[in-house]
Amino acid sequence: MALDCCLKHESQVQEAGKPRKVSMELKAVVIGELGKRLQALGVGGHALFKGFLTTQRNGKGVIFHITALET
Repeated sequence: MALDCCLKHESQVQEAGKPRKVSMELKAVVIGELGKRLQALGVGGHALFKGFLTTQRNGKGVIFHITALET
């Protein structure tokens, strides 16, 4: 089973001594049992994701393939 999802990150960092808000969304895919764990995490859940990046089949954009997650 493959599950397509979107991961969202928001934080605040220091750049040149000033605070800066950082946010991004990243298309992701997870296969097998990890998909069930991701669904159980639910919207707004927090986890550490490990995996690799690849281009989409059409060559436009990036997809994060999740290979592990820690809640």
